[in-house]
Amino acid sequence: MKIGVLGGTFDPVHLGHIMMAEEARKSLGLSEVLLVPAGQPMTRSNERITSAEHRLRMLRLAAAGSPHLKVSTVEIERPGPSFTVDTITELRRKYGSKDEIFFILGWDGLAQLPIWREPVRIVSMCILVAVPRPGWPKPSLKALEKDIPGIAKRVVFLKNPRVDISATAIREKVARGESIDHLVPGPVAEYIKKHGLYKAEQEVI
Repeated sequence: MKIGVLGGTFDPVHLGHIMMAEEARKSLGLSEVLLVPAGQPMTRSNERITSAEHRLRMLRLAAAGSPHLKVSTVEIERPGPSFTVDTITELRRKYGSKDEIFFILGWDGLAQLPIWREPVRIVSMCILVAVPRPGWPKPSLKALEKDIPGIAKRVVFLKNPRVDISATAIREKVARGESIDHLVPGPVAEYIKKHGLYKAEQEVI
């Protein structure tokens, strides 16, 4: 099988995430795409993050409409900070050597890959699928090769989707009382409203 993996904080999951997953699946003929919410995201270590339980519930609501999208709790169940190399290692062990893993990330993530934990090992275990990110230039594989030898042969660039949706902007809109119906799946918008998420005082599970 060809398994797609899309990780993130998903705080909250939005239509941009879903479009990235679906575009990669269709373009590369993936059997399914795993949505992997981070347990303790390293990129937001100094920020307040919504509980994993809330983020997981929203993700499951978003994935419910597609039979090809699956939610994996591998990072939430693993103690400590969430590192991509550990996740790919665990998934590689689960699926075996015959199945291919395609790790989906934005152009910004690809550009920052040299500072991730064990980037050489990451590219040895999976194919990277780079999706356009508005405001970011297409990363240079030649430049990345200097820090991660062999990466040039392990990256697939997609032309779409080009969607400028930010989870940060969504949280700010909710805090201001503005509608986010056009930015997140309907059930997710309802969940956020029901639980009072992203307001000054929100329900904590």
